[in-house]
Amino acid sequence: MTGGKGPKTKGDEFEREVCKLFGGSRTFWQPGQKSQPDAIDVPYLGIGESKLREKGFTRLYTWLGENDFLAIRDDRRPMLVVMRAADLKLILEEMDELKKKALEGCTCQATQDL
Repeated sequence: MTGGKGPKTKGDEFEREVCKLFGGSRTFWQPGQKSQPDAIDVPYLGIGESKLREKGFTRLYTWLGENDFLAIRDDRRPMLVVMRAADLKLILEEMDELKKKALEGCTCQATQDL
């Protein structure tokens, strides 16, 4: 299937799945704004894309194997890191906990004035 409503729906569902897993939100282009592709905004990660293929990423899964992450790079291109979504979710949850602990331990003047 190369176009039409089916692939669009499949892509939208995958974007929603990613947002639900990572606590993100989908962004949409609005008239009057600068050109921006539809994307996903995830706390701590930023703006990202989601790609879903039937078997387009099989080699990445093979290379990743039982490792925690896979670092890849084309010649003269920036490095990319591939990891399982569940592992990334754990990292994001740990970051959120650290942020909460830091805010709880804050003894700054603004907190004392409350």
